[in-house]
Amino acid sequence: MYVIRMKNCAFFARHGVLDEEEALGQRFYVDASLTVEPGRALVDDAIGETVNYGVAFTVIEEIITGHRRFLIEALALEVAKALSGRFPQIRKAEVTVRKPNAPVPGVLDYVEVTVVWPE
Repeated sequence: MYVIRMKNCAFFARHGVLDEEEALGQRFYVDASLTVEPGRALVDDAIGETVNYGVAFTVIEEIITGHRRFLIEALALEVAKALSGRFPQIRKAEVTVRKPNAPVPGVLDYVEVTVVWPE
């Protein structure tokens, strides 16, 4: 096994419970840590046998910039499932979604949620 990590993928989207979050939108950040079954990819230096991270980024982007979700937990799970479905070589997808402007009554850097698929 080997791990592909994609860090701080940034997208503008309109997720959240409050109407203001949908109206204004904000930036969301995604990390994906993908445990991959190597097969012949490493030995043969074959992109078709591994996870193409350009395609993986597009899968993440389509979900994050797609229809509104109330929960970043739901976003993270959908991304993990979609990546695992698109690339059968993935044995485990750990996806983190960060929301830097979470509407809380105080100051924080961000709220983040990590989901592991399969569980």
